[in-house]
Amino acid sequence: MNYELGDIITMKKPHPCGSHEWEVLRVGADFRLKCMGCGHQVMIKRTIVEKNTKHIQRQNENQ
Repeated sequence: MNYELGDIITMKKPHPCGSHEWEVLRVGADFRLKCMGCGHQVMIKRTIVEKNTKHIQRQNENQ
């Protein structure tokens, strides 16, 4: 899967705040994701993100 900065990804499991959606802030071996519900930021390994991603909403689809 190709991830780009600004993409909104839907994960299989929700964040404790209840949101399933995360914004991609950094792409590489690790990802920096920001929860769209509460704004919490986390660093996660690429393999975990790829395994748990349900859907990717591209940043240019919103425009």
